[in-house]
Amino acid sequence: MPVGVVTLVALLLLAGAGSALAVLVIGVPLLLTLVLAGIPLAALERRRLRLIDPVPVLDPHRDPPEPGLASWLRTRLQERCTWAELAYALLFAFVLWPVEALAVGTVLLVCGGLIGTPVMMAAGGDGEARVLKLWLADSWPEAFAVMLAGVVLLPLLIRPLAIVARARAVLTRALLAPPDSALDSRIAELDRSRMRLVDAFEAERRRIERDLHDGAQQRLVALSMTLGLARLEKPAEPLGGLLARAHEEASVALVEIRELIHGIHPHVLTDRGLVAAVEDLADRSPVPVEVRLTVPGRLLEAVETAVYFAVSEALANVAKHSGATRVTVTGGTARGRLTVEVEDDGRGGARLGGAPARDENATGGTGLQGVADRLSVLGGTLLLSSPPEGPTVFRLEVPCPPARSRT
Repeated sequence: MPVGVVTLVALLLLAGAGSALAVLVIGVPLLLTLVLAGIPLAALERRRLRLIDPVPVLDPHRDPPEPGLASWLRTRLQERCTWAELAYALLFAFVLWPVEALAVGTVLLVCGGLIGTPVMMAAGGDGEARVLKLWLADSWPEAFAVMLAGVVLLPLLIRPLAIVARARAVLTRALLAPPDSALDSRIAELDRSRMRLVDAFEAERRRIERDLHDGAQQRLVALSMTLGLARLEKPAEPLGGLLARAHEEASVALVEIRELIHGIHPHVLTDRGLVAAVEDLADRSPVPVEVRLTVPGRLLEAVETAVYFAVSEALANVAKHSGATRVTVTGGTARGRLTVEVEDDGRGGARLGGAPARDENATGGTGLQGVADRLSVLGGTLLLSSPPEGPTVFRLEVPCPPARSRT
């Protein structure tokens, strides 16, 4: 009720002052404020609704495309929910809170009048009191009986107030909750923006890989060849030893940068697909790996990349922590989803933190958690089963729509 009174006074003042000063410049901001007055009231009502209804009501307003007050005003004035909130503010100020005041006031008046009968009799000094302007109590036993009736009636009348509050909450949710179509469009836009971020991330990864391959790696190759030719000239010591050491360092750096390029985005994944890339991982694993993976055709590039690095992280954890002697990678597609399992015969105890829980000195890490986050961006899931003494099963599922454009 206090919020309703404040809202009513504010709307009347803004409407009156804005209309009176419409011919002047200062009247326009007042009328604009009147139009936007429903936004803070609706935000307060959504928070107040949590006192009765624990399910939150989402804010239907979208973020402005650009920073600044002008962009914010333009966005708000173009939204249907802004005008719906203004209508709610008018309904709240002129109808809802007076009805609530009538309900609460009736309960307080009836119960208060009954309970206060002895006080009114004592204050009157003539040994009688009129109860609720309906009948006359002229004895103290009757006055205290009426008071007892008021005490008994109070909890009985509070129940209808709870029903009024519940009905008010239902009405507020119906008027202020965003429509399903708006929520669906916001969810769809979030999915599209999420996929755009994934594509941008993969494009940046490919750019870094290309720059390293075409730039730094080629320079290291040229340096290694130049140092090799210089060694063939059989220079005198100690220059010969220095050239030999420089040639060895260049060769090591070339091997490391090739491994780095392969880790950023392997060419076999781009050229031959997911199955061939996983088989390449199995060949380079220090633990024997058997691959039984069936993927018909090519998948979306983001899906192939995410699954590849998920399997790579799983095999790396097996080699570092599990003590396994054999690993099996199986998987395939069914009903539009790709499922891949990595199972080892190690000691178990793995966790999403990365390192096995058995190692008291392990700091954990975020390897598997990062894999789970990356799969969740694509709508996929990661399941990990690793009881003590093993076996450990690393299972991932991810949607795999057909790759028409590979992006």
